[in-house]
Amino acid sequence: MDAIEFAVAAAVHAPSVHNTQPWRFGHGDRNIDVYADAGRRLRVADPVGRELMISCGAAVFTLRVALRYLGWLPRARLFPDPSRPALVARVRWDEDRITADSYEREMYAAVSTRSTHRGGFGLTPLPGGTLSALRDEATREGAMLRLVAAGNQRDALAAAVQAGEYALRLDGKRAAELADWVVPPDSPRRDGIQPAAYPAKPAHTEPDFPGRDFAAGQGWGRAAPAAADERSPGAVCLLATSANEPADWVAAGQALQRVLLRAAACGVAAALHSQPLELPQLRDFVRLQLAGRAHPQMIIRFGVTRQAGSGSASIRRPVGEILLLTGRCHVG
Repeated sequence: MDAIEFAVAAAVHAPSVHNTQPWRFGHGDRNIDVYADAGRRLRVADPVGRELMISCGAAVFTLRVALRYLGWLPRARLFPDPSRPALVARVRWDEDRITADSYEREMYAAVSTRSTHRGGFGLTPLPGGTLSALRDEATREGAMLRLVAAGNQRDALAAAVQAGEYALRLDGKRAAELADWVVPPDSPRRDGIQPAAYPAKPAHTEPDFPGRDFAAGQGWGRAAPAAADERSPGAVCLLATSANEPADWVAAGQALQRVLLRAAACGVAAALHSQPLELPQLRDFVRLQLAGRAHPQMIIRFGVTRQAGSGSASIRRPVGEILLLTGRCHVG
């Protein structure tokens, strides 16, 4: 496998909303282009493409990690061609090579082992210095990771997630769109949320940060109940940016993946929530009251869990389906 196929094979493991995998890749001799696949955008939940771009940003960062693991020095340029708005980034590298250090090797190793946790955490504290390290990782990508303090602030954010989840379940169009990305058992699909990736009954925390109800009463999902002593929401954080343009969404995606990989390398699980951020009024509330007027892009809970298989790795489309020659990549 050459460097391009190797890097794209890693990039497909990036997190994406509902595992939509909304990307395609083109390439030249020493560059990989990342395209947003608008046909995979959530048209109801994500009308402006914010979550689409966050997903693509996560793929861009994963490309960088894989190329750096090979010894290349990648440089990413966002939106390099104004005439092609679907071209999110071009990642280039020169002939010079420098061996990856232990940090870079650990980040690459976490690409395929990282998974999304859906549930609560135990009371075991995070390893010392973890949150500080994760904040630094977000800063390196032009974003900010804010800890939401326990007490009134955390309760208010939990209430926003609860309200967002409740409102989304009442919206028939949103519910139908979500159902389109929930994969039935034994389906051959290589995208979407498969039953092994979520509990049959949504887990609850105290205060409650509800996950999405992927099972929707169909009995799908993991049958094993959450551990009785894993009810803590963990360390609750907001990933935010100073502005709210497409380039900021891509930056948030790169920061998200950098933070998630570093957390996984430290043995820390992460749960993601975006329900209130998909509703304008709740999003404004979070921005003004809890994010210091920065623009919230993702809610992340970090913690330690003892549940076996609590975050099963998601299925992915094969590289051959999404890797095209740059001149032949036509994406809406």
